[in-house]
Amino acid sequence: MLPLFPLQIVVYPGEHLPLHIFEERYQQLISDCEEEHILFGVPAYIDKKLEYGTEVKLQKIAKKYPGGESDVVCVGTRIFKIKNFYQQFPGKLYAGAEVEFLKDNDSSAEELQEELLKNIAVLYVELTIDNPPVFDIPFISYQVAHKVGLALSQEYHLLKLRSELERLNYLIGHLKITIPVVREMNRAKEVIMMNGYFKNFDPLDFEDFKM
Repeated sequence: MLPLFPLQIVVYPGEHLPLHIFEERYQQLISDCEEEHILFGVPAYIDKKLEYGTEVKLQKIAKKYPGGESDVVCVGTRIFKIKNFYQQFPGKLYAGAEVEFLKDNDSSAEELQEELLKNIAVLYVELTIDNPPVFDIPFISYQVAHKVGLALSQEYHLLKLRSELERLNYLIGHLKITIPVVREMNRAKEVIMMNGYFKNFDPLDFEDFKM
């Protein structure tokens, strides 16, 4: 059985997760992780459901507070699906679940990685983002998933995809839809900014004009 720390976020394998721990049940969980070297799961709480999540490992306790609170950093390991949920882990304050760890098809394609990075670069230019993050090939989809403007439901969908090729194609598809929308928003912004200013229009040539 896996201890659980449900959150309204999606955590990916390899991702670092900083948490401020203040509830007594999760203070107990972090204490158990520190003393017994156990791992715990962060299932994504979406649409009032707990189904998929990521197992995480306590990497370090950054700060402890007098009242028992703490700041910790965890790192995602592998994805799971909940089979049976229990409000309380046996003998503990926190929840737990019987889970199935999901296998993943790790095969990838450098061409898709390159296409994805090119689209991300275009998105950042359109958004005029200063000092954008830099990604080097090879990389995995989880490393960029939080950097391309996915909604929570889209992040969750990505979490459930069991092939790296599927995830790369999903992110590329998202960007191919998002970039034109951002461009149109920028165009609308320019039109709005021009309103009220003197405009310099090129004269039209009516030589070929007929009624």
